[in-house]
Amino acid sequence: MAGQQQSEKMWGGRFAEATAASVEAYSASIQYDARLYHHDIMGSKAHARMLARQGLITAEEGEAIVQGLTEIEAEIERGAFVFKPELEDIHMNIEKALTDRIGPAGAKLHTARSRNDQVNLDFRLYLRDEADALDALLCEVQKAFARAARRYLGTVMPGYTHLQRAQPVLLSHHLLAYVEMFQRDRERLAGCRQRINILPLGAAAMAGTGLPIDRRFVADELGFAAITANSMDTTGDRDFALEMLFCLNLIQIHLSRLSEELVLWSSKEFDFVRIGDRYCTGSSIMPQKKNPDIPELMRGKTGRVTGALMALLMTVKGLPLTYNRDLQEDKEQVFDALDTVKASLSITAELLENTVFNVERLQAATIGGFMTATDLADYLVKRNLPFRQAHGVVGRIVALCQQRDCELIDLSLDELRQFSDLIEADIFTVLSVDGSINSRLSDGGTAQVRVEEALARVEQQLGMA
Repeated sequence: MAGQQQSEKMWGGRFAEATAASVEAYSASIQYDARLYHHDIMGSKAHARMLARQGLITAEEGEAIVQGLTEIEAEIERGAFVFKPELEDIHMNIEKALTDRIGPAGAKLHTARSRNDQVNLDFRLYLRDEADALDALLCEVQKAFARAARRYLGTVMPGYTHLQRAQPVLLSHHLLAYVEMFQRDRERLAGCRQRINILPLGAAAMAGTGLPIDRRFVADELGFAAITANSMDTTGDRDFALEMLFCLNLIQIHLSRLSEELVLWSSKEFDFVRIGDRYCTGSSIMPQKKNPDIPELMRGKTGRVTGALMALLMTVKGLPLTYNRDLQEDKEQVFDALDTVKASLSITAELLENTVFNVERLQAATIGGFMTATDLADYLVKRNLPFRQAHGVVGRIVALCQQRDCELIDLSLDELRQFSDLIEADIFTVLSVDGSINSRLSDGGTAQVRVEEALARVEQQLGMA
């Protein structure tokens, strides 16, 4: 191979030619994985301490490596570090800078590890921190809902099924439903974090290492709860990233459901909410418009978060054990989904604090639609009429009301008794909105006493009490 330019890559010993510029441009990941610098350095420091402890490098070399990495991290944070695309990724950029800075000791840092287990480590460290950040954001959104539920305690509204008026409920009950959704998100995220929090370093390229390393020491240094059990599984595993993307998807989908309601409720047809002007936009042609762009954007961004999950699923679906370069495609998807969901959560908390519910309109909307029909059926059941028969009786009463264009409560006692002699004068309390709401005393129901209990429990759980 005389006369050809030998590769200058840190892995290029067996290559007789320099990497093509097009290959360098196509395969570089530094443009997005640079955000892993803190976690890469954190992992490398723990690895260096372990190497020194095991006698694989000297104590002096270990100290030099840790000091050099500390200086490099400071350079990155003040914007003085120059990332080089030809060095491919965050790992090689930092290792090359370290070797240039401290000499041969820097070249010993990669002892007993591969970029295969190193990137897995960096990614897990990063996602562990992001899981904590997401949990904090979810908690703030829950608090915003709880504050709104407290402000509007006692306000009634129509509950919907199939987007048709179904039964009257308390607005606070509706708002607390989202607290429960986001609580499940937090619990899922906590479970995901447990599976992230397992040390992969020590798997090396895919078969482990013959050098006398101490994986448990590194796990303790980095706060991992356990170490991975199979080196081949470890280097090709991205289940933790897929699980994080799934958690992100459910969070964003819950935000999208909220967004749909805010879009509907802010329309003149509903007029249930008024979003603060600072969180809306206008029309370039229609001067009267006030558009709920933030909820619409949040609803729209759900597609990109779901797309990220689908993309990574398709990336890993056909991969044989162990590491394959395809896995470089994991981080962009996760980074974008994380950025999107975190931004959505942050602005949701703001949006809720700047949204006013139209109490009068909500109250008025509970009149009409025969929303206390189920209460009438329950009334008959309490008098020993089988539910299916009660259902039929009430259905016939509703049909009469439709013919007369009136509501259930507009019928006289005599008219109601034509359908069942079990109906007595107390039926009118049952047919009222307040009577309906406060009859829903089952655990988790919308009766005011149950909602007050639920709100108090939520406030205590969130540290608001």
